[in-house]
Amino acid sequence: MDPRFLTRTILLDSGNPEQKRAEILTYFKNSYRLDEHLFEVFADTDGMYRTADPLRHPLIFYYGHTAAFYINKLVISKILEDRINPRFESMFAIGVDEMSWDDLNQSNYKWPSVEEVKAYRDQVFETVVHLIETLPIQLPIRWEDPIWIILMGIEHSRIHIETSSVLIRQLPLEYLKPINGWKTCNLAAPAPANKLIKANGGTIKLGKKFEDSLYGWDNEYGIHQAVIEPFEAASMLCSNGEYLEFIHNKGYQTEHFWTEEGWRWRNFAKAEHPVFWRKQGDNFKLRLVFEEVEMPWNWPVEVNYLEAKAFCNWKAEKTGLPIRLMTEEEWYLLRDRANIPDVPEWEKAPGNINLEHYQSPCPVNHFAFGEYYDLVGNVWQWTETPISGYEGFKIHPSYDDFSTPTFDLRHNMIKGGSWISTGNEAIRNSRYAFRRHFYQHAGFRYVSSYQEVVIKDQGYETDPEVIQYCETHYGANSEGIPNFQKAIADFCSNVSVDGYQRCALDMGCKTGRSSWELARTFQNVTGVDLSARTIRIASQLQEQGRFNYTFPEEGEVCDYRQVTLDDFDLKPLVGKVKFLQSDFSNLKNVFSGYDLVLLNDIVDRIYQPKELLSQLYRRMNDGGILVVATAWDWDEKYTKPENWLGGYRSSAEPVRGMETLEELLKEHFTKTGQTTTLPSVFRVNKRKSILKQIEVSVWKKR
Repeated sequence: MDPRFLTRTILLDSGNPEQKRAEILTYFKNSYRLDEHLFEVFADTDGMYRTADPLRHPLIFYYGHTAAFYINKLVISKILEDRINPRFESMFAIGVDEMSWDDLNQSNYKWPSVEEVKAYRDQVFETVVHLIETLPIQLPIRWEDPIWIILMGIEHSRIHIETSSVLIRQLPLEYLKPINGWKTCNLAAPAPANKLIKANGGTIKLGKKFEDSLYGWDNEYGIHQAVIEPFEAASMLCSNGEYLEFIHNKGYQTEHFWTEEGWRWRNFAKAEHPVFWRKQGDNFKLRLVFEEVEMPWNWPVEVNYLEAKAFCNWKAEKTGLPIRLMTEEEWYLLRDRANIPDVPEWEKAPGNINLEHYQSPCPVNHFAFGEYYDLVGNVWQWTETPISGYEGFKIHPSYDDFSTPTFDLRHNMIKGGSWISTGNEAIRNSRYAFRRHFYQHAGFRYVSSYQEVVIKDQGYETDPEVIQYCETHYGANSEGIPNFQKAIADFCSNVSVDGYQRCALDMGCKTGRSSWELARTFQNVTGVDLSARTIRIASQLQEQGRFNYTFPEEGEVCDYRQVTLDDFDLKPLVGKVKFLQSDFSNLKNVFSGYDLVLLNDIVDRIYQPKELLSQLYRRMNDGGILVVATAWDWDEKYTKPENWLGGYRSSAEPVRGMETLEELLKEHFTKTGQTTTLPSVFRVNKRKSILKQIEVSVWKKR
């Protein structure tokens, strides 16, 4: 493999600023090239428009996504003012994980040609190179620094090099060809005998400090300590040959080996064996990224969590031992006791990782770390641990939905990295999690332990900003002021025109109360918000019928609260509402055909409000109603002053937002006389609230 592709994640606190600038430039270029190198696998680019997994976009999305990510984050972070291609940066923005607010309906997309996306990628490349060459750099680099956003884009692209390779692995071979320079392991043999080896217990301390010398995602920071009892761990990852015994023992046909979730998945998928196994008569082949090979029984089996868990349950019944998957803490205990150096200290990768040895898995007894094999590399290792934040967890403001949407007890940790894990994925502190039915290049190591697996209770939402919206939308009305979300929805229903009550768009829906209330009048309501942190609460209420949250009373004392559909008589409305995530300043074309659009207290919270307002008429039916509700509370934290609609002086004269709003809308809308003011109470804690007076204006599209 080209040595340029083997670049490792860089230190953020060494050398001088200009040396670091050169390092970052090299790291970016090599990451960008490696991303494109992967897509050389397509012999027929029609394959890039095939959906490999119904829960994911086709590969053309990911080809554009890693480039668009740079621009979207640079714009949100106010480092870039102008977009390169707004349509692409909207189309390629969201839809990576299986979240209910992702728009995966392929009929809503008219994908561009590969040539068009490549030209766009080239433009992004030149833009980012220029920024790296000109942005201020001071050492050590911290996550509030502008250059951190570039590093975020680099590490994000390296995640997708791996996840895209998994999707390519599920495409028909007719679309693919070998990738030049890739070395597939050819060490195939019968499976070696696995055995359990005793591991002494101990105390493990996890989490890193914000001054750590390596780039990190927000969930890596904080503090976590655990006491681990003695256990036994398999010396090797479970091999294809070892897993075959589970299949021969009717593992896929025996319900009691599976969790309830696992059995539902098995029946839905009609699974009889791992997805990368190809049955030919009585034999199996193994599908790799661009080829099929005779089954290497001594390689690690690659399965989802549900299959790994079912195997462990079968193994426990067979042996009479308390067999299960490792926890995150147990993996760290084994890794740290093996004294495996972290990425910056590698002379050569200690395991099959970072593309440095093979571009495929290899035998489970090939890379030894004392008595254990593959503590890092080869394939990821599923754990029993759902991902959550460590104590002291903070959300990065430029990527607030990287981690928190996965803190739902549905995403389990994978540890150790795979043969194609690069960048941040390869470091000791990396923390990644996937839905339990998802496939990665992931297998498992089983352990025998009587220690109970403690799952951190994620039942109550504790994100401070999110719980304030939960309480503001659904909490008790202790101030004697009507709930604003219900009041603005009622107002919209009253000003809407008979016959124009089919489709409504609620922009700025947050945790969803206004969208639900609009659905009492409108046949279909779309609630949209920029933040997945808040919109996931609305989706949870719709999908699960309830959500819980803590609300601060005094200091560390909290009330524990639950909201259900029945509390607000919302069950009849479930089928009328959908929630989607989107950038207000760069909406997808799918947002169109509305009889009513509500700008729900967002005009002064958008980084480019004029961009939104100038295009709204294209998204509405003739005769439709636009309701603009805003406190005109401008803050450069959200909007650069030069993009404010008002709140400044021009030629010594005050300019107010309503004046600019009227100017922007007058070509396509007529202002009605239904302007009013509604009070809005934002609940901070039990005894502290913020009162805003929201100016509400009504506009009819001509």
